[in-house]
Amino acid sequence: MPEQRRPVVAIVDSYTCSDFLLTAFHALEVDAVQVRSDPGLPSFSPSMKYLATVTGADTAALADELAQHSPIAVVAGMEPDVPLADALSERLGLHSNGTALSSARRNKYDMAETLRRAGVRCAEQFKSDRAADIVAWAQAAGRYPVVVKPLSSAATDGVAICADVEQVREAAEAVLGTETLWGEANDEVLIQSYLDGVEYVVDMVSWQGSRYTCGVWEYHKRLVGVHNLYDYEIALPPEDGRVAELIDYVDSALTALGIGYGPTHAEVIITADGPTLVEVGARTAGNLYPAFSDECLGVNQAHLAALAYSRPREFLDSYAGRRYPLLRQACVYNAVVDLDGVVRRVNADVVAEIEAMDTVFELSLKYKEGARIRPTFDLLSSPLKIFLRADSLEDVMRDYARIEVLKDRLFELD
Repeated sequence: MPEQRRPVVAIVDSYTCSDFLLTAFHALEVDAVQVRSDPGLPSFSPSMKYLATVTGADTAALADELAQHSPIAVVAGMEPDVPLADALSERLGLHSNGTALSSARRNKYDMAETLRRAGVRCAEQFKSDRAADIVAWAQAAGRYPVVVKPLSSAATDGVAICADVEQVREAAEAVLGTETLWGEANDEVLIQSYLDGVEYVVDMVSWQGSRYTCGVWEYHKRLVGVHNLYDYEIALPPEDGRVAELIDYVDSALTALGIGYGPTHAEVIITADGPTLVEVGARTAGNLYPAFSDECLGVNQAHLAALAYSRPREFLDSYAGRRYPLLRQACVYNAVVDLDGVVRRVNADVVAEIEAMDTVFELSLKYKEGARIRPTFDLLSSPLKIFLRADSLEDVMRDYARIEVLKDRLFELD
């Protein structure tokens, strides 16, 4: 008898955290085909095992080529891949969020307007291809601060919290005519009302509109100039009253955006009026680290996404409608530094001192010798990420404070 062929999934542009998706599918005995939307893009997963790679910008041709592998799903690897994954899965007749609202899952203006039409709380906003129009909207609104940002980027790229007209003008001009992290042209710029309150992240996996909440985290940020920079985030206990409120709100937002399948990463601020969406990505969380999530939250988003796509009945029976346990106190730290220069040496003694802390699960240095380091201005320019966990939050915060002192000694500069 011939060997039975394993199921196949297609992953669009496998970069960074999407590697965890591939590993999760393989663990469930699902093979993968890589879709590369641009033949000029490098492969960021050379060590990963794909059955095949299909390349091209024509959706119909890609779908025809993918059809030869009979995929069970098409999954977005990262933020820009969402529309293509929607289009391919829809064209192939697979379970899909569809293309009708694809723009609203990427374009932040369309996202908020889609929520508004559905009666879901969202920010006031305006977009334009002229800085003068953005300034005029801010002046007419008469309320500061306001938020200026690109329509379709991520990782706080180009986001500015503006306290006056001149800051608005400078922020708008800094976005227009540039490109996003993904090389997309910033032909327009978005301005939104400032959401005053504490910010949270809600990570979910959905199948047929039923959702499992993988984690709810409270953000702690620091305002440096006009940039509101990530500092650290703490996982909330699932019984915390804010968790239920945030889950209900995000569920309504995802429903409005037509997201019934796959992983999502939502950022929400609880204002005086209630939870209000900052933005949501129809993909896995940027801070996803499966082994860390497994230890602290019992399961991880990559595994659950792979499970939902490959064994939907098991996902629905075991996870849908539920939320994570908090098995250990968890914190993800992103360092903010004022360093400016070329890295002459990474201080191995400081690295060893940090890694020796009982709370430290993983330390990730983003800069090596010879790299140019600048003062942190967004998430990607943070030079250091650390995952911490312990049985008590006090232990986590004690070591966070120690790391805050040590971080400035990590890099010796020319």
